[in-house]
Amino acid sequence: MPWSNQNGGGGPWGGGGGGGNNQGPWGQGPNRPRGGGGGNQPPDLEDIIRRGQDRLKNIVPGGFNGGAVLLVFVILVIFWLINAVYTVQPDERGVELRFGKPKQEISMPGLHFHIWPFETVEIVKVTEQQLNIGSRAGSTSGSGLMLSGDQNIVNVQFSVLYTINQPADYLFKLETPPQTLQQVAESAMREVVGRRPAQDIFRDARQGIANDVKGIIQGTMDSYGAGISINAVAIEDAAPPREVADAFDEVQRAEQDEDRFVEEANKYANQKLGGARGQAAQIREEAAAYKDRVVKEADGGAKRFISIYDQYKNAPEVTRERMYLETMERVLKNSNKVILDEKSGALPYLPLNEITKQQADKAKPTGGN
Repeated sequence: MPWSNQNGGGGPWGGGGGGGNNQGPWGQGPNRPRGGGGGNQPPDLEDIIRRGQDRLKNIVPGGFNGGAVLLVFVILVIFWLINAVYTVQPDERGVELRFGKPKQEISMPGLHFHIWPFETVEIVKVTEQQLNIGSRAGSTSGSGLMLSGDQNIVNVQFSVLYTINQPADYLFKLETPPQTLQQVAESAMREVVGRRPAQDIFRDARQGIANDVKGIIQGTMDSYGAGISINAVAIEDAAPPREVADAFDEVQRAEQDEDRFVEEANKYANQKLGGARGQAAQIREEAAAYKDRVVKEADGGAKRFISIYDQYKNAPEVTRERMYLETMERVLKNSNKVILDEKSGALPYLPLNEITKQQADKAKPTGGN
């Protein structure tokens, strides 16, 4: 046995030596069976229990029976205090219930007391929480598949950021607020995407779609009295289904090429239009200059004619003769002319014009050396 003497040594509770001096755990050696017999025997269980009761009576005041009642009472009081006192953390709010009915007061962060078991408390986190909806592109799950307004299927993954602003409503107006919020968010996103073409959700109008979805979710949750405030809706990913992703990529590349061609055409048109506008401005400037010149020349000619006319009125004969002479001078200045005097007796059949032309040709300088 574990307490038997080995090689003359003591048992596990001390003591040594031989015969009859072995000590048990309560200071006495184990009882040996009556009638003698050699060897060590296990202790008597009844004797151990009796000795333990005697020691407990000495410790507990009022005896074993009165002390047990007091001990049970103290244990019950401690258990009641543990359940009656609770702590609310800074990111939490507490709602106390009296006979299952929530109180109007909200327990703020700190240590609080309530009358348990007639009153209980429900703790709610009021920090911003995130609800992820939809599956990533390439996933086999179809939770994010939606039909767009142009009859295309898109896979939308988005998240809803929300806080609990009315803890009592959040706890007791809806049975499962997170599941309800998820269903409302999915329905709102499908409604908005179903009214728009797929191109809007891919890149053109994501922010506008997110704002529309946020408004629908907030209005629906307010109508339910859920006590939830929607802070933001973020579209994290929007892609075509995996089966038709290649076709959508081709469409995207074609649209990008179209945009590029349109930009190049606009650039070319702006260049040509700028050149045409410059030429038009130049022509307008030249026309304006020509107009001014012609008008001024006409004004000068009119003034000159008026001045001559004024002089003509003063001396008509002189002015008439002067005008005649000036006109004849302009006419005869560059013309070939032969002056004949009737008294010279020149023959009328001589080719005077040809002779004059030959003389003029000889008078011209010759080229070369």
